[in-house]
Amino acid sequence: MPLTREPGADPERLERPSGRPHGTNTAMTHDPDRIYGTTILAVRRNGRVAVGGDGQVTLGQSVMKSNARKVRRLYDGKVLAGFAGGTADAFTLFERFEGKLEKFGNLTRAAIELAKDWRSDRSLRRLEALLCVADAESTYVISGTGDVIEPEHDLIGIGSGSGFAQAAAMAFMQSGDLSARDIVERSLNIAADICIYTNRNLTIEEL
Repeated sequence: MPLTREPGADPERLERPSGRPHGTNTAMTHDPDRIYGTTILAVRRNGRVAVGGDGQVTLGQSVMKSNARKVRRLYDGKVLAGFAGGTADAFTLFERFEGKLEKFGNLTRAAIELAKDWRSDRSLRRLEALLCVADAESTYVISGTGDVIEPEHDLIGIGSGSGFAQAAAMAFMQSGDLSARDIVERSLNIAADICIYTNRNLTIEEL
């Protein structure tokens, strides 16, 4: 899968992770004084892409909410986005990202422009969240360090339980003929059995 970059884009803004042969796992550490949401998994297979997340929101070691919706459709349903990390921060980023989509009409360009703002804007730099975004052609993780990361293959995970979800998804992709949606659902349920910050109240969207 070739690396894509908008003409004139800073080459440091869009990069492919090294040392991860089958995807990208971006986990987050937990500050006990902040409210967090995890886990998000995106799988692309047979011309379809599915993004799913659990419903648990935590404050330290306490469950604050069990049915949060961390995955949503943006840009008239053409883009899927999920968040891990600080929930209030993530909703701010959702709004900013959708504004970039409306302005540029292109997922890659919108992701790069949001990453630029996130890295340079003093108020945005305080936000602690990760976004996983996908359309019919591309999938990216956007981070507050100015990175727009494209998975080497068709699998990406963010959040505390992402390592477990990604490992399960890799196994399903290599050993069976499940759909992207089925892989996301089964993998997130496995993560929920292991990660204390992940539950089985899932939201899955598909393009």
